[in-house]
Amino acid sequence: VQLVESGGGMVQPGGSLRLSCAASGFTFSNYDMSWVRQAPGKGPEWVSGINTGTGNIYYANSVKGRFTVSRDDAKNTLYLQMNSLKPEDTALYYCARSIANMDYWGKGTLVTVSS
Repeated sequence: VQLVESGGGMVQPGGSLRLSCAASGFTFSNYDMSWVRQAPGKGPEWVSGINTGTGNIYYANSVKGRFTVSRDDAKNTLYLQMNSLKPEDTALYYCARSIANMDYWGKGTLVTVSS
């Protein structure tokens, strides 16, 4: 199982970024997927999840209305569109397989929101 995140960077408050997570080594379309972030000096925070099959989507209250999760099963890729970014969104963003037990994680991509 391999999960590789990309798309992070530095952006000003109010800006946008789109993160991608390329999955391999398992049947992507069979699994729910999650985004998790970890801010400097803090513990991991679950951000969003998307079910396979039903396509149900879930968000943490802290990002609801600003972030949009999606998936392209043909490309084995998970996405996170982040709009109206705030300094408190600064974190290392990880994708993880599953929502319930998040058994595999990528190495993360760094998002820095600063003026």
